[in-house]
Amino acid sequence: MSKDNHGGFLASVNRNFDKAAAVSNLPEGLLAQIKECNSVYQMRFPVKIGNDYKVIEAYRVQHSHHRLPTKGGIRYSQKVNQDEVMALASLMTYKCAIVDVPFGGAKGGVKISPREMTVPQLQKITRRYTAELIRKNFIGPGIDVPAPDYGTGSREMAWILDTYLSFKGGEIDAAGCVTGKPVHQNGIQGRTEATGRGVYYALKEAVSYKDDMAALGLETGMEGKTIAIQGLGNVGYHTGVICQEEGGSIIVSVAEYEGAIYNKKGIDIKALFKHRKETGSILDFPGAKNMKQRKRVLEVDCDILIPAALESQIRVDNAHKVKAKIVAEAANGPITAEAEEILLKMGVMILPDMYVNAGGVTVSYFEWLKNLSHMRFGRMEKRFNQNTYLNLVGLVERLTGKTIGVKERNLLTKGADEIDLVRSGLEETMITSYRQIRTILKKRKKIEDLRTAAFISALDKISSDYMALGIFP
Repeated sequence: MSKDNHGGFLASVNRNFDKAAAVSNLPEGLLAQIKECNSVYQMRFPVKIGNDYKVIEAYRVQHSHHRLPTKGGIRYSQKVNQDEVMALASLMTYKCAIVDVPFGGAKGGVKISPREMTVPQLQKITRRYTAELIRKNFIGPGIDVPAPDYGTGSREMAWILDTYLSFKGGEIDAAGCVTGKPVHQNGIQGRTEATGRGVYYALKEAVSYKDDMAALGLETGMEGKTIAIQGLGNVGYHTGVICQEEGGSIIVSVAEYEGAIYNKKGIDIKALFKHRKETGSILDFPGAKNMKQRKRVLEVDCDILIPAALESQIRVDNAHKVKAKIVAEAANGPITAEAEEILLKMGVMILPDMYVNAGGVTVSYFEWLKNLSHMRFGRMEKRFNQNTYLNLVGLVERLTGKTIGVKERNLLTKGADEIDLVRSGLEETMITSYRQIRTILKKRKKIEDLRTAAFISALDKISSDYMALGIFP
């Protein structure tokens, strides 16, 4: 058994933090404060499952209160433990800082296997977990705002909102107590695809620099880039679809719980998703070759590898087998600290998780703002902008004596819908954040990789908040 991390996921996150802290020039006391989790709520509660009662183990960790509310998803997994939730909460703090989202980091976890639960059982557990958070003041639009994560989705977030409303129905901003909700229940368009779309925007920006790509032996742009994806959940699916449809990339390999497949000519992600829904497996997909082990996807010869499953997938025992030139961490912590050292020595570009998968929290921020403003994005300005564009097109037609076709007219005069504004805001966020990280990497001495540069970007912003509060002069 590999001895990565010398203690696990949290140790790996802290090791990366220490690496950045050593070149940050910030006071040791301030760094110690930023590093530690401020609040850890460990709970056990009984839920009746069938004719028996089951004691559920669950957690909510608030890593940093330098900004409120704290923010982070809730994952349902049999592998949930306190160290994992603490590590994920820590990453949320750094992630929010990197993309300039004004939240502290948090995370939740419930130790169950959703696959083994019925919908009524999941609802019962979710509502009871929410009630426990309410009792301890660990949830609220200005306190702590959960969101979906591994094993949860918009359905669970709707249950959380409904439970919160039953306790605090008179609270005017109650809808902001959780994000990732269904659109018709105070959610926001574009949230489901947000993390995957963020991964695409991150990759699109990273591969746009000619000198960076030349060092990897690649051309700029996403067009024609070969990609392998580990995980066909929400993040992996949307990343794959958007990379194909908007980037012109070729998905050559996909892995899921039941196995992995490969086709050097490309795999249609939408067709694969339909195949899995019909058969229960990605295996035996027409035109693709089944691979003996699902982790072989990490070793596929490709330009870009996207681990979009769970943490610690690339370790010291398999890092040397990675053939991709770019690894984009769509999952949280898919590369252990020790494995990263191997990949960096191999010349692999690693786009760190706390930047790459920040699309989810970015659009969650937009949803939270929508809930607090009580207004759909675009409602005020869409028609005004559309009428302005129509007037401009009409003026051009009169001055030139030429008429623009209906299709072109509609394209030129369209006002922005909510989904357009969300995507635009997300793209701007991912581009700006990458440029900040890359500038740090290029200009600061002793920083040799994007993860350390991303940590420095986060530490600079968090430390400024603490100093502004007067805690550290």
